[in-house]
Amino acid sequence: MASAVTETKQKESKNILSNAGKTVANKKKHGKKKKESLPPTTKKKTVDYLIPLPLILIVFLCSGFCWTLSFRDLMATGRPIFGDMDEALMQFTKSTQFYDDTKGWKSKGGGLSSIDSVSTDANNMGGLFVRKLNGVAGIMFYSQKIMPMMLQSEGTVWGYGHYRPLLGLSIVGNIAAVSFYATYLEDLATADAHKIYTIVIGLLVVETIAMLGYFMLSKRQIPLSFNAFPKNKNPTSIPSRIVMRTVMIVSSLMTIISARDLFLPGQIISFIPRDDIYLEWTNAFMHSPPPYSPEAEEHGMGSLFNIGDKFLSQSCALFMLINCLFKFYSSSCIKMGKAGDGEIKCKIIWKWQAVGGAFLVLILRLFATASKSASLDLRWHLMCAAYEVFILGIHAFI
Repeated sequence: MASAVTETKQKESKNILSNAGKTVANKKKHGKKKKESLPPTTKKKTVDYLIPLPLILIVFLCSGFCWTLSFRDLMATGRPIFGDMDEALMQFTKSTQFYDDTKGWKSKGGGLSSIDSVSTDANNMGGLFVRKLNGVAGIMFYSQKIMPMMLQSEGTVWGYGHYRPLLGLSIVGNIAAVSFYATYLEDLATADAHKIYTIVIGLLVVETIAMLGYFMLSKRQIPLSFNAFPKNKNPTSIPSRIVMRTVMIVSSLMTIISARDLFLPGQIISFIPRDDIYLEWTNAFMHSPPPYSPEAEEHGMGSLFNIGDKFLSQSCALFMLINCLFKFYSSSCIKMGKAGDGEIKCKIIWKWQAVGGAFLVLILRLFATASKSASLDLRWHLMCAAYEVFILGIHAFI
């Protein structure tokens, strides 16, 4: 009996194992059929949302050094911060007269507190105004390159080409700055002040090559989702007509004055009120007196010794023109586009032009009293610049 029971159990276990093997084989067959019946999967295209890290590092290092020089001109005018080569530059531009640290922590040190309320020949507030304005304009230009790279705004995508306008305008600005500094290298070398700007030229050239490489080689991808167009907008529309009108009015006046200071320094523009007083207050008649004029007879021989003042005046004008180029292009040339992302491209520029413009308004306000004592009213310039900053800020941050 016992042997018969064990034999029946063994037969039952064999039947169970054979049935299990058949079910597994059937599942494999069905599984293979299901896998064969599935449609081929398509690979999804990956989008580069973040800005390439090598580009961020290059811009931060190259423009960061230049930003430091501009910040020194604004907050510590005349103070050498890079050793002997920087001290030679301060001597060349005659900026050391504005830096005084003999009183220790009570010293003004070329900061904003060095701005007096009355302009005299001794304190040379017009010359200090040019140096502070040169610092502000330089900070605006270099911050426009650094800050969008370091602080990528929400909604911006590198792969969709949102940063192409910024790269293109930055390349143009760098080429203009390098060309300008190269024309002054010989004059700077006579005072042994060329070393620091040789470094600046080298850094801007490296940055320009890197930007140009990413601008040409990076492929623009089509956005996966499209933004809904606002009312009365289409792909060929300008993102904001209010910004365009404001920039055309205010920045056009800045462009006229800055272009004169860069290409025709010392020339009086007749339709601008008090322009002759502005040129006299900013020492333009001393370094670039108009030919066959009373100023030429008075300052013609000594103009060669004021080449440093001319260098700073033209440098300030160049930076102002580059910043105006950023505003002109972003407000007039960038369209909404088929994807409706034109406003995103504009806000990358508007945001930091508004922040930098706030510093410009601050400098104009601080020098308003000193200029008034020289019969020059900067309040009109102040109101125009403040209105432009207000409009840019509203459309960039809200």
